[in-house]
Amino acid sequence: MASDPATSLLQTFSYPSDNPQYLIKWTRLGPQDAQPLIFIHGTPWSSRLWAPYALALSARYSVYLFDNPGYGQSPLLIPAAAAEFASNGPLTKQAEITAALFQHWGLSSPPHIVAHDNAGLVALRTILQHGCIYKSLTLIDVVAVGPWGLPFFKLVADNEGVFNAIPPPMFDGIVRSYIRDAAFKPLRKDDEDMLADQWVSGDGRPGQEGLVHVLKQASTRVSEDVEVQYHKVGDSGLPVRIIWGKQDHWVPCDHAAKLRDLIGGQSEVVLVEDAGHLIQLDQPERLMAEIVLFLTKVDEAS
Repeated sequence: MASDPATSLLQTFSYPSDNPQYLIKWTRLGPQDAQPLIFIHGTPWSSRLWAPYALALSARYSVYLFDNPGYGQSPLLIPAAAAEFASNGPLTKQAEITAALFQHWGLSSPPHIVAHDNAGLVALRTILQHGCIYKSLTLIDVVAVGPWGLPFFKLVADNEGVFNAIPPPMFDGIVRSYIRDAAFKPLRKDDEDMLADQWVSGDGRPGQEGLVHVLKQASTRVSEDVEVQYHKVGDSGLPVRIIWGKQDHWVPCDHAAKLRDLIGGQSEVVLVEDAGHLIQLDQPERLMAEIVLFLTKVDEAS
C-alpha cells in the first residue's frame, strides 16, 4: 500500500492550546461543503490504514484523517504526556483530545464516523462523555466491550524495560510477527512495511518506545464505566452498523452481537467471511461496499 501524497497529514492541532502536550497531525480530502466523514484508526495502526478508503470516498464526502496521539505523525510532546498516555487504559484522555479535535474543525453538520479497533471505545466515549453528535457510527472489529486484551499486552507491560532494550533488528521481527497475527490472509510486503514503519523506523515516528507505551496502555483497557451507558447511543436514534471479520481472533466476532445488544436501537451487525482483525486488508472490497451501502442508506433517509 503505497503512500499517496493526497493523504499526507499536513495540518496540525495542538492540545491543550495554552500548554500543548499533544500534537495531532491531520488532513481533509474532498469538497469542503460536502457531508463530513471521519475515519479513526486503532492500535497499533495509523491513518495510513484508512488512506485508500478516504481517497475513494473523497469524491463524495469531505473526509478527515488523523493520527491518534502517540501514533504515526502525532508525537507525545513531553514525558508527562507519554506517562499519562501509557497509563490511560480506559482511553478517556484520547476521547477528550478527539472531541476537542472535532470541535476545532468546526464541522458544518454532524459527521459520519468510521472507527476500527479501540477507536470504537473512543468514539462511544466522545458521544457519552463529551456530547459529540454524529450522523452515523460504523464500528469495525472494535474494542468496546470486555473481556479485554491479548496476553502479549500484559507480557509487555510487565517487562517494559526488557522490551525497550531489545536490539532494533530483533524488535523489528517481533513487531512484524505481531502485525501479521492480526490478518487472516498473508499480508503483502508493502502493507506489512506500511503498518510496521512507525514502530521500527526513526524519522520522528513513535518508534520502539512508542509501541511499548501503546501496548502497556492496552494491557489496562477497561470500559465497564461506559458499557452500561451504550444504550443511550441506541436510544438517541443514531444509526449504527457493526462490521466484524469472522476470523478475528484478536477481538472474537461474538463481541459484535454483545455490542449490538448493549447499544440496541437501530444497531445492526454484519459478519464478513475470510477476514481477521485487519479486515481493511483481508477484505477491502467487501468492507468498502458495506461502508458505502450504510452511508448511502443513512444519507438517503435524512
